[in-house]
Amino acid sequence: MSNDTPIQYGEVTATYFWDDGSGVNGDTGAPAGGEPMQKGLFSSPSWPLGTEGYIEYEGEQHEFFIGDRGPGEPSNDCDVLLDIDGKTFADMMGEEWDDESLVVNGGNGHAEVEYFITEWGDGNGEEGAPHPFQQSDNKCEDAVAPVPEEHLPEEEKAEEEEKAEEENSEDDSEEQAEQDAKEEEQQDSAAATSEDEGQDSDVTAETAANDLSGFGLMNAEGTPSAAGLLTLAIIPAILIALAFAWIRRPSGAHAGATDDSGKGVMAESNGRHGIASFIDRLRGKGE
Repeated sequence: MSNDTPIQYGEVTATYFWDDGSGVNGDTGAPAGGEPMQKGLFSSPSWPLGTEGYIEYEGEQHEFFIGDRGPGEPSNDCDVLLDIDGKTFADMMGEEWDDESLVVNGGNGHAEVEYFITEWGDGNGEEGAPHPFQQSDNKCEDAVAPVPEEHLPEEEKAEEEEKAEEENSEDDSEEQAEQDAKEEEQQDSAAATSEDEGQDSDVTAETAANDLSGFGLMNAEGTPSAAGLLTLAIIPAILIALAFAWIRRPSGAHAGATDDSGKGVMAESNGRHGIASFIDRLRGKGE
């Protein structure tokens, strides 16, 4: 094969044939590709003539090239999409090939195989997913799958691994960026909440100070309130009462002192304090 790297892979049901122009056992004539019937010549209902590749069955590989058209009716509904030459099929199944009857002795006439296309041919046919014979609109997409990694060359494996690592790295970077954005948003939210609480505390303290400094004398309209007016009226009365009590208090005796008459603090001054004598004279009782 000119290229060992698979360019298309899939799984299909295969049967076998042998068209050598002998007319034996349903022989339909020489292969359409112009090559004589031989081991390794496979038939496809749609792939280009000359297409090369290999099949794998129970761990063993068998090379092929597409040299004929078929199967016909069995390919309808994407059932049987590959015809394997009888000799290769016999080897694959561990059976005997009969050159006279052109049949495989024993075993099953069908098998599920993995195919690997390594190069498309330049003959008549269509690349890509196979389709039933003369039904080009009925693509058998299920017959195509990604090439298994173990069948890729080392450099392509490395490229696939590097690509996977890059994708994982991009996913991790995006996830980290999203996480960082969430954390930053939470920090901003916490800072805003703290600032709002500080402003509320300042406002509350200021309001309390204003209430205390004004003694609640003013109402919302900025005019004295009833309580304020009452307070302003009571303060002078209290001051007058205190002054009167002080003037009426007998001078010259300390609280708790006694005198000969037994009147204690209510006794008249004995004149020992200058201020007391002065007050007594003002009251008309001094000399």
